[in-house]
Amino acid sequence: MKVLACDGIHEDGLALFRDAGWEVVVSDPIKDTAVLAQALVGVDAVLVRSATKVPAEALAEASQLRVIGRAGAGVDTIDVEAATERGIAVMNAPDGNTLAAAEHAISLLFALARHIPRADAGMKAGEWPKAGLTGFELEGKKLGVIGLGRIGGTVARKAQGIGMEVAAHDPFLPASAAGKGSVPLKTLDELLAWADVVTLHIPRTKETTNLLSETSMRGMKKGAYLINAARGGLVDEAALLQLIEEGHIAGAALDTFVTEPLPADSALRANAKLILTPHLGASTSEAQQAVSTILARQIIDFVATGAVAGCVNLPPLTAEAARESGPWMPLMSSLGRLAARLVPAPTRLEITYAGRTDALDTRPLTRLLVAALLGTASGRVTPVNALQEAAARGLTVAETLGGDGDGFDRLLKLRVVGEKRTREIEATLHRGPRVVRLDGVEIEFDPQAHVLLLRNEDRPGMIGAVGSQLGAAGVNIVNFALGAAGDGQARAAITVDRPVNEQQLALLRATPGILSLAQV
Repeated sequence: MKVLACDGIHEDGLALFRDAGWEVVVSDPIKDTAVLAQALVGVDAVLVRSATKVPAEALAEASQLRVIGRAGAGVDTIDVEAATERGIAVMNAPDGNTLAAAEHAISLLFALARHIPRADAGMKAGEWPKAGLTGFELEGKKLGVIGLGRIGGTVARKAQGIGMEVAAHDPFLPASAAGKGSVPLKTLDELLAWADVVTLHIPRTKETTNLLSETSMRGMKKGAYLINAARGGLVDEAALLQLIEEGHIAGAALDTFVTEPLPADSALRANAKLILTPHLGASTSEAQQAVSTILARQIIDFVATGAVAGCVNLPPLTAEAARESGPWMPLMSSLGRLAARLVPAPTRLEITYAGRTDALDTRPLTRLLVAALLGTASGRVTPVNALQEAAARGLTVAETLGGDGDGFDRLLKLRVVGEKRTREIEATLHRGPRVVRLDGVEIEFDPQAHVLLLRNEDRPGMIGAVGSQLGAAGVNIVNFALGAAGDGQARAAITVDRPVNEQQLALLRATPGILSLAQV
């Protein structure tokens, strides 16, 4: 496995990749899309911060790329939709820089309140700039927090600790959430009209771009202040400058910008009522170490086991749900490959999770199964784009949760329908991953092993004939499971120690009494 690390990823995370046997290639920020596209050829994972952007064009030839890792929270510099279409997981590490980003917002709050940058600049210029720098006290003032996630919630808690009155607006929380937490929720218009200081802590999406437009900022209390230490593009920068010059907004502190790095001739640089920092929200040694190690563990686990922690384009899993689903993941992949061999061009897949299923999150399991089922067809299919690919290829996926486990704690039932045949598979993890029924016949085998599936006439001597053929070919039988179908035929699953070549398979198929034989 090979990982490309751009933008100064902390060494502690890179060391985890090396310890796991990965090849690590370190690069400065790659800002040319064509150069990045070339660099991604032959790479399994790429790590970026905010300097290296990953547009769709950069992914066109990245046939080996499995994961894009953002060492931080915001993924607006990555074309997540294009990555999803190509089956590439996009991961971030939002927990690693929560404290750093929140503390930076609080530092900007204090800097605005006491004009610290202007006072410092005047002192270093040989002045005594006391006149005109009268500040205001934060205790008792009203702080409006837009976005009450990890960072926004931490900012709210710290602001309450210094005696501020705090309220919030979160475009991603339902109205029913108002009043349920320690921070009251308001509509955006209500919050802007109420707050003495407004601080932003939301991702940049199509819906939140220019959330603070000229119209909405005119709804702010006259003389209020604004802080944006979240993402560039949430605030209309030209409108902000205009409202500051008019005196409607008293000042602002910006850590993020529409264009980064901020152009040297940007009008923002010339305004004395603006405090500007160069996207320092996550720039602490502790945060960079944390996000790099969190991201490395997530990517290594994802590639090794299919675990989806931190993946923004796959359904999230709680730690408890991951523990429940994890043991099933290898079985799902092997069952998908088995189903593909039994029904080469399926049109319908019915999945039943029977037995005790109350704590089982089936979403990643279904995606793994469908990805393996479709993986032998043309095109790249991964759990990321499996359901989209199924729909595009005319495969209907139906899922049922609950029902009789037929004596098993949990029983997985698959019904795979094709134009010419329908096959049924039942499997469990009881006493190890294993199929327990095939087409209603009780035969047990491990689908992850080398297995020959046999349909034969139900008459004496068949086991011996097959065993003799395999023995003559030097193939050792690990397990021979046989079940009568009740129609004069029998089904067998023969686990062998190695794959059987085509010549040997042809000889077996020619054995009298053998009706069909497939190697899976």
